[in-house]
Amino acid sequence: MNKNQAKNKMKIHHIGIVVNNIQDSLGEFSKFIKFDETTIPTLIGSQKVNVCFMKLGELRIELIEPVGNDSPVLNFLEKGGGFNHICFEVENLSYTIDEMTKKGGRLIVSPVEGFDGRQIAFIFLNMKKTNFNLIELVEMKND
Repeated sequence: MNKNQAKNKMKIHHIGIVVNNIQDSLGEFSKFIKFDETTIPTLIGSQKVNVCFMKLGELRIELIEPVGNDSPVLNFLEKGGGFNHICFEVENLSYTIDEMTKKGGRLIVSPVEGFDGRQIAFIFLNMKKTNFNLIELVEMKND
């Protein structure tokens, strides 16, 4: 593996779903799926949302609830909410952002503090053939 490939190592961290109310959605999910772990809803001030993670094996689902009328996901919720993004955990956040923007991605949320006190960023990827456009990047934890 060359130096640049190492800088771009990534894996899926979670799938983000925008909901009106985390508690109601947790109740709904729990009727059908027994998750290994569920976190307590936490305010992410930089994004004006409450989030809750539900873990099943290695996969996490993030429930995202807007907080206030200026939350960046409120408009998405008003259009019906639901599946919003896939989050990729990356070794080098700046390098990954640079590589994606060089290929046509558009940085829409510059690195800010997100969940677990880690830096996150959002990139719009205008992928018309897949009808999927929004990804979140989160830096890997330094263990």
